[in-house]
Amino acid sequence: MASYGGFERGVAALAQYRARTGTMTVPRGHVERLEDGTEVRLRVFLSNARSRRAKLSADKRQRLAGLGLDWA
Repeated sequence: MASYGGFERGVAALAQYRARTGTMTVPRGHVERLEDGTEVRLRVFLSNARSRRAKLSADKRQRLAGLGLDWA
């Protein structure tokens, strides 16, 4: 699997979580393990992305919105 930056890992983990669970409601403390073994603290990623959304590029906000995050 390709090497990802932090944002890319977070998006991949979020997409994987949504595909498996059918929801975007992530329990506190949840760790999502990607296919390459990388672990993402998903709730932390979401919290950070939300608090920094004004600084995210339009492309990054669009990718998060595409996953179903209405605040993106």
